Amino acid sequence: MMLMRTDPFRELDRLTQQFFGANGTATRPAVMPMDAYRSGEHYVVQFDLPGVRPDSIDLDVERNVLTVKAERQPNYEDTSEVQVAERPRGVFSRQLFLGETLDTDRIEANYEAGVLTLRIPVLERAKPRKIAVSGTDQARQLDA
Repeated sequence: MMLMRTDPFRELDRLTQQFFGANGTATRPAVMPMDAYRSGEHYVVQFDLPGVRPDSIDLDVERNVLTVKAERQPNYEDTSEVQVAERPRGVFSRQLFLGETLDTDRIEANYEAGVLTLRIPVLERAKPRKIAVSGTDQARQLDA
């Protein structure tokens, strides 16, 4: 005997996605999940892109807008009789508006285990720094 958990809403959601085309297309890209955090002098942004070939990932920066596009093709042939197709495929896209304090000329990108990781350095001028305070004791002597 096999135990199966049934979820009628999951099946309805799957049918709705198939009918309305929830998979990404060039005109309506699917969204990719993302995490972003600061680590020292860099911002790190990670995108989940499982099953995407590294050569299908396209990164562009224009006027501090970072655009990430990727495409996942099905790994079965059109002649295959597909039983279940729940994994999103097609075009994935995400845009990030980067602040003026980030060095967009030195962004590093790495794709490993289905995760695209971007390291964006903070510009030197935006890093916190100490300002030396100079002064004399003359002001005290004049008040006396």
